[in-house]
Amino acid sequence: MKRREFNHVVSAGAAATGLWMAPAQAQKIEAGADYQVVDPRAPVDAPAGKIEVVEFFWYSCPHCNAFEPALEAWVKKLPKDIAFRRSPVAFRDDFVPQQRLFFALEAMGLIDKLHAKVFAAIHVEKRELVKGELIGDWVAAQGVDRAKFMEQYNSFSVASKATKAVQLQNIYKVEGVPALGVAGRFYTDGSMTKSMERAMQVVEMLAGYVRSGK
Repeated sequence: MKRREFNHVVSAGAAATGLWMAPAQAQKIEAGADYQVVDPRAPVDAPAGKIEVVEFFWYSCPHCNAFEPALEAWVKKLPKDIAFRRSPVAFRDDFVPQQRLFFALEAMGLIDKLHAKVFAAIHVEKRELVKGELIGDWVAAQGVDRAKFMEQYNSFSVASKATKAVQLQNIYKVEGVPALGVAGRFYTDGSMTKSMERAMQVVEMLAGYVRSGK
């Protein structure tokens, strides 16, 4: 979903259901067409020797919801030298509550348990998780201590992570979600590659560039 579309959310298109192909199967990729070179480079959190891949997403984005199953399947098969992480975007101030939701769940070790359930709550159950109190109520209904969650949600640490996430999306020049960043050096999304399945293929090839020292 592009930035300009967020004022008028439309239904998701077909989900990206396949995993990326091996590099030999993917077509040749070109800078400016299939991906953008990030200049200046974005900061990375990956340990030395690891190649960071970042997914930029927004819980209320129907395209991110559609992409999630394919992404989850891919994450389970990541090469050992890939360090994957998610980064929630905030193109507007009203995105921030869902950024804080993600980082609070992360701080509590609840991403594996509740990340997919957040998408389902919004896109299947039609829950409006747009404000702290509503988010707190929903999290409590999942069996999480509401007071402990809200303490994290309102913490300085979570606020700082949300601010850094906005800084990261701006350095990568994220124009829509879902989108993928590689090693602080490259950016791609479904708009450029025509599908998120091909975007994953592009990421695989870009990771290969980094791996080979290019």
